Amino acid sequence: MSVDQLRVRLGSLELENPLVLASGVQGTSLSRVLEALRRGAGGAVTKSIGPERREGYAEPTIVPCDSGFVNAVGLPNPGAESFSKELAALSGMSLPILVSVFGGSAAEIDEVVGMLDANDFAGYELNLSCPHVMGVGTEVGHHPELVGEIVGHAKSRTSKPVFVKLSPNTDRLLEVAASAVDAGADGLTAINTVRAIAIDVHTGRPSLSNVYGGLSGGAIRPIALRCVYELSEKFEVPIIGCGGISSWEHAVQFLLAGASAVQVGSATMKGFDVFNEINLGILAYMEGKGYCRVSDMVGVAHGSGRGWGRFERQALT
Repeated sequence: MSVDQLRVRLGSLELENPLVLASGVQGTSLSRVLEALRRGAGGAVTKSIGPERREGYAEPTIVPCDSGFVNAVGLPNPGAESFSKELAALSGMSLPILVSVFGGSAAEIDEVVGMLDANDFAGYELNLSCPHVMGVGTEVGHHPELVGEIVGHAKSRTSKPVFVKLSPNTDRLLEVAASAVDAGADGLTAINTVRAIAIDVHTGRPSLSNVYGGLSGGAIRPIALRCVYELSEKFEVPIIGCGGISSWEHAVQFLLAGASAVQVGSATMKGFDVFNEINLGILAYMEGKGYCRVSDMVGVAHGSGRGWGRFERQALT
């Protein structure tokens, strides 16, 4: 088996392997993003960038739980203008980096994309699903019409691919996704964290300074897997699975469910070695099953037989 067999294509975006560093967990600086790429990630998503500098919430912002973390960091970032200067240092490198952006309206997203777009990076991930920041997260991403408007504005500002990160905290997942795809989204990321809370038994108060946060890690993996499976049934655009992936088995589950690539977040808290470990596991699995390319297994869980992915299914109907 060759590492070239791990290459994947997400529309116009090509990655050396299907593993992508998720936004926020380690992508708090470009140096960490670059390290993840050096240590085996096929791509990486930056921290979420808004129109203005944002400090985020006071500590405590993250609490460990049985199978992951509950966090409410508050989208701290230097603002689009300042981050654009950081991105300028990557000129000519053509790295597989997606810049995560957020805003409370189509005009704010338009402003952020306009400030960033001249730089050399691969594309965008629109964070329309943060569960703990008022006005810019799920309050935006739960409304199909607003999502469509935001995606349309972003697409009009850039020739780079635009992925939309979806929220699991809604019963309108497919409606929101449809609006994003109809407005021109090049792909979907599923999912963001699940709205949650932790209580400190010693103080008798909520553990997080913001009270509410987002649950990440292994506890949300079945939810994320279900979302990817449902989205893959309905849409032809590439899907990036995200939520509790820490082993090659988890990554393969998402690929079989219909994801073309997966993001790894919480698992990187123990180090970036996880990328190579998962890649080696995927290669071994492919060899054992006789898969020549990662794309051969995408969507297989939807039916019997190799290559029974969503694109093949449509061609047969």
